[in-house]
Amino acid sequence: MGERVKGKVAVVFGGGQTPGETIGNGRATCLLLADEGATVAVVDRDLASAEETVGLIAQRGGTAEALAADITSEEQVKQLIDAVLAKHGRIDILHNNVGASLALGDATATELESDAFDRLVAVNLRGMWYACKHALPAMRAQGSGSIVNISSMAARAVYPYLGYKTTKAAVIAMTENLAGANARYGVRVNVILPGLMNTPMAVEARVAAGTPREEVIASRDRQVPLGRRMGSAWDTAYAALFLHSDEAKFITGVSLPVDGGQGVG
Repeated sequence: MGERVKGKVAVVFGGGQTPGETIGNGRATCLLLADEGATVAVVDRDLASAEETVGLIAQRGGTAEALAADITSEEQVKQLIDAVLAKHGRIDILHNNVGASLALGDATATELESDAFDRLVAVNLRGMWYACKHALPAMRAQGSGSIVNISSMAARAVYPYLGYKTTKAAVIAMTENLAGANARYGVRVNVILPGLMNTPMAVEARVAAGTPREEVIASRDRQVPLGRRMGSAWDTAYAALFLHSDEAKFITGVSLPVDGGQGVG
């Protein structure tokens, strides 16, 4: 066990994961935060998935609890934040990891349906705002806090599907707004832009759509300059751990690519 976030209370939305052969960003982040001494509230709309994460944390000697909430419901998000505050008295870390593309019906501009676009906004953007909206008053009152939102390099690169790219670009703008508005309260807000990752969210939907797994992985690997290999959820999680730790106490409003050099060109 480490001490980089020892004694801190963390709330991780999206701390379960899509079923798959690899670990997801949210679960990996929960494990690392707990490894480094945080008490982690693992939040997912699927309570069983959150409980799986908590079980893994317990096996590693960490402290965590599983909570269920649908991030598209402001009332559920508020109730969850209030429950954590009632139990622990503070929230030091808010980590917003929920997001999806094809699973929500994403498509190109001419093929995307209105209902699917609304779902993408609700899940990828509005839910993060709900979490920030209801955690910020406590963070302001305590004079400290770290928020990390998960965007995507899809916001900056050529990406075929309109909804995901648009909402993930908006997450960056929202993060910058929150960072500027809350710096005077001692609250830091940053955003991570993962590139091509071998995570269930990224891979399983494409496999389910009919592309063989080996082809999906090989195609994505070829696009990564650094080693011609996708990153893993641990790469995102270690970046998040740094930003949430006191090592990053002078960093706010930063958009951090974790992309194996894909955005350099």
